Amino acid sequence: MAVDNIRDRYQAAGQDHLFTFWSNLSDSEHKSLSCQLENLDVDRVNRIYKKAIASEKEAADPEPIEPLPVGACESVVNDPASEKRWRSEGLEAIARGEVGVLLMAGGQGTRLGSSAPKGCYDIGLPSHKSLFQYQAERIARLQVVAEKECNKPAGSVVIPWYVMTSGPTRRETQAFFSNNNFFGLSSKNVVFFEQGTLPCLTAEGKIMLESTSRVAVAPDGNGGLYAATRAPLSESSSSTVLSDLTDRGILYVHAYCVDNCLVKVADPVFLGYCISKQADCAAKVVPKASPSESVGVVACRGDKFSVVEYSEISNEQAELRNSKTGELAFNAANIANHFYTTSYLKSVESFEDDLAFHIARKKIPTIDLKTGEAVKPTKPNGMKLELFVFDVFPFTKRFAVLEVARNEEFSPLKNAPGTGADDPETSRRDLLAQHKRFLERAGARVKEGVEIELSPCISYAGEGLESVKGKTFTKSGYVENPEELDALL
Repeated sequence: MAVDNIRDRYQAAGQDHLFTFWSNLSDSEHKSLSCQLENLDVDRVNRIYKKAIASEKEAADPEPIEPLPVGACESVVNDPASEKRWRSEGLEAIARGEVGVLLMAGGQGTRLGSSAPKGCYDIGLPSHKSLFQYQAERIARLQVVAEKECNKPAGSVVIPWYVMTSGPTRRETQAFFSNNNFFGLSSKNVVFFEQGTLPCLTAEGKIMLESTSRVAVAPDGNGGLYAATRAPLSESSSSTVLSDLTDRGILYVHAYCVDNCLVKVADPVFLGYCISKQADCAAKVVPKASPSESVGVVACRGDKFSVVEYSEISNEQAELRNSKTGELAFNAANIANHFYTTSYLKSVESFEDDLAFHIARKKIPTIDLKTGEAVKPTKPNGMKLELFVFDVFPFTKRFAVLEVARNEEFSPLKNAPGTGADDPETSRRDLLAQHKRFLERAGARVKEGVEIELSPCISYAGEGLESVKGKTFTKSGYVENPEELDALL
């Protein structure tokens, strides 16, 4: 597009101040800025700003918050019959090639003292496997389980993995997978795509410049995954995540965040539950650890399902209990673990303009439009706009919630080593404790203080360990196949 046409478009949108320094730029800077502006939907940016501001004002008078209605949430805890039935239904869908996995992995391990993508992090297990490797090996194992239990030929079941990176992490993430031979998965079944960005804005909605030749941008939040599934996978490809899902015949998608070492990737129980409920979209939750836990909960805002942030719940509401069960009324802690039908993911575009982005007021380095001088603010001078992955919940006609056991499925990695909560040490502890339970449920004894790490290639969720029945393990270690366990007796 000719630069005059771009300028006209920005002038019509009230954003032509971005050309303030055009006459002073070099040819390469002209090319860089015009390319950035051409690829930016400035009218969408203006719509998002107006909706965000209006929504923020409406939030001052919020709709009443109510607990989930009776029957809206079912649980796998203490219900082995339902769990078995759902697992069977989920495995059948996997075996038919109808299931894909969407991983939100755009974050860096900054809080962990690492600049690498978070999925590359080693939580200190005996195997020193990264989060990415653990999740890849769970996918590989689940493919084998589905083949065996559904009588499919070896190597015939595929669960494609869609890995959402961010601009800063994409190259390093792809290199990490490539250098590790995709952790045993076929590279054609691992699809990388990129989370989007949005310009940073002034309080008046004006797009900010990072330099005289570059717009200041920031990631659009994990809810940006919906728009990202419609974007070309690369500059040289017209394929998108949505088109790839369609081409492969994928009907159901499991989405999750990279930082949970206990995540059951493509969990057949969750999938089977959602399929049996004919859900369009669903959330997996865990019971709150305490009334005051700083976690959002799945609840109702008015008559619609929503995630309610802990800051929105009063102390009185947080302490409220169900008179029949004794459980907390607001008990369904959100763990960013979701189910979608592919058709639902495609439908998000139809109501995307109704989604309100959240405003985060930040200190944003920028350029003084009068002087061209760099400005490093000491207080918030602009806003970043984010969409959360759960913002689609209120627009879902058939929504479902499944409660699972926290100690089996949720141990997030958020904080620096040594913090004492949600850190590498607690992740390591929780994963090794789960492996001990796997062995004990299979009929083995594990002596006090003994730590055994089981490769996901051996067992996805405790299955395949029949050979340990009656054995006592006295030595710590890591095993890649069941035969190696005898060395730890």
